[in-house]
Amino acid sequence: MNTTLIQETALNTLAGTISFPEVVGQLLRAGVEYYHVDYVALRKTFYAADGSAMVTTPLNYEDLPPVAADFNVASLRANILDSQTKGQSFHDFSRRATAAGVQGYFAFLRGKRVTYLGRQGDQHIEWFPGAAP
Repeated sequence: MNTTLIQETALNTLAGTISFPEVVGQLLRAGVEYYHVDYVALRKTFYAADGSAMVTTPLNYEDLPPVAADFNVASLRANILDSQTKGQSFHDFSRRATAAGVQGYFAFLRGKRVTYLGRQGDQHIEWFPGAAP
C-alpha cells in the first residue's frame, strides 16, 4: 500500500479539498480495498487489497456532536444526497452523520457501497452513484 498517498488523501478529506469520487480513485491507486471510519474512536483505518496491511489516520474533528443513540436512516440518506449533489464537505457530512446516529461506516471501494452502522446494531447500505446490487 502507498501509505504516503493514503495519508495525503486523508488530510485532503479532512480539509475538504477533495470530493468522494476523488477519494475513491486515490485510495484504489494506493492499494486500498476498503476503509473504516470510526466516529467514536475518531480515526480512519484503511485496509490493503491483498489483506496484508492497514494504515490508521486520525479523524481530528473536535466539534462533532456525540453519536445519537437512535439511528435515523431518513436523515442519513438526506445527508448522503447533499454530499452527492451539493458538494457537502466531509466535516459537515460527519457532523450530520453522528447526529443521525452513525457510529461508523465501512466504505467498500471495489464493492462500490458503504455500510453505515448505528449504536444498536442498525445498518444502512448505500451504493455508490451508478452502482447497483
